[in-house]
Amino acid sequence: MTHFPLPRTDLPTPALLLDVAAMDRNIAAMADYARAKGLALRPHAKTHKSGKIARRQIAAGAVGICCAKLAEAEALAADGVGDIHLTSPVVTKNGIARLTALAGKIRLSAVADHPDVVRSLAGSSVTVFVDVDPGKHRTGVTSPEAAVELTRAIAAAGLTLGGVQYYCGAEQHITTFADRHAAIVGKTDYLQTVLAALEAAGFAIPVVTGAGTGTFAIDAELGVLTELQVGSYIFLDREYRDCELAGPSFEQALWVDSTVVSANTPGMVTIDAGLKSFATDAGVPVPMSGTARYAFMGDEQGALIGEDLPGLAERTTLVPPHCDPTVNLYDCYWLVEGDTVTGSWPVTARGRST
Repeated sequence: MTHFPLPRTDLPTPALLLDVAAMDRNIAAMADYARAKGLALRPHAKTHKSGKIARRQIAAGAVGICCAKLAEAEALAADGVGDIHLTSPVVTKNGIARLTALAGKIRLSAVADHPDVVRSLAGSSVTVFVDVDPGKHRTGVTSPEAAVELTRAIAAAGLTLGGVQYYCGAEQHITTFADRHAAIVGKTDYLQTVLAALEAAGFAIPVVTGAGTGTFAIDAELGVLTELQVGSYIFLDREYRDCELAGPSFEQALWVDSTVVSANTPGMVTIDAGLKSFATDAGVPVPMSGTARYAFMGDEQGALIGEDLPGLAERTTLVPPHCDPTVNLYDCYWLVEGDTVTGSWPVTARGRST
């Protein structure tokens, strides 16, 4: 058993570090922003996968949380989270049975994009949202007419209509604010045609949910969404540090500590954090200090290249390129205050992808 507090240098590396005070300030800033704009806040737990963090978000004013996968929702519900929206479709017989069982334990909503799925949920207490495709063709109905057909199926099945989900994931990391703003304006124009078609068909839409860390301020300005599904704002990562964000300022709260394990080549040292330590979909991590650049060197190792390098057995701290899938590589968060480790929290839903 680990006894706290302990020096940060005593942690075996690579280690996922969390500054809880900085994270709590981020949580409060987003909650205050949503409250001031008259918007509901339902943060996305796919970022942190932690029951402890989800409960902190709800205590700060969130109406509940989002989960990306059913097993993720099951894990967080078992850890005391009582209001969850599932943002990905569940379609298999086994999945529908699990979804129905979970809805008997907590307040649960889920998306659908096909009438067959809606019919399979008849008799359950699951609240159903119409998932609308914003153009990426990942999930969602692809026309206003299809949205109306699906909403009629929800009514015919005797299910509660929760509203519409419209998540523009591809636009979250457009680097410049002006380009991101223009893209979201165009996407929102299309969303309004869907909402108009539903209204014309006689359906009241209680919630329009979506947005993310890259677009929440734009969505708030446009005034069509009623609920924000922001996720990465609690931690930040290299992708979002590279973006021109709007709204409140957020602090970096998540890092990975690593150790130099080899220093035999001029202009390069090898560290113990490689492909198994960082998500690789968004490029490379960035050292928190100095001028060195990182390069992947294999499953277990990475390299720091440059002139300003740490020495053998010295520590280096890196900002993950993409926080969500990086968190999923670790069993726990090590809680830090400067150079002191004060505790640890489990990554409750690590690997829960079914």
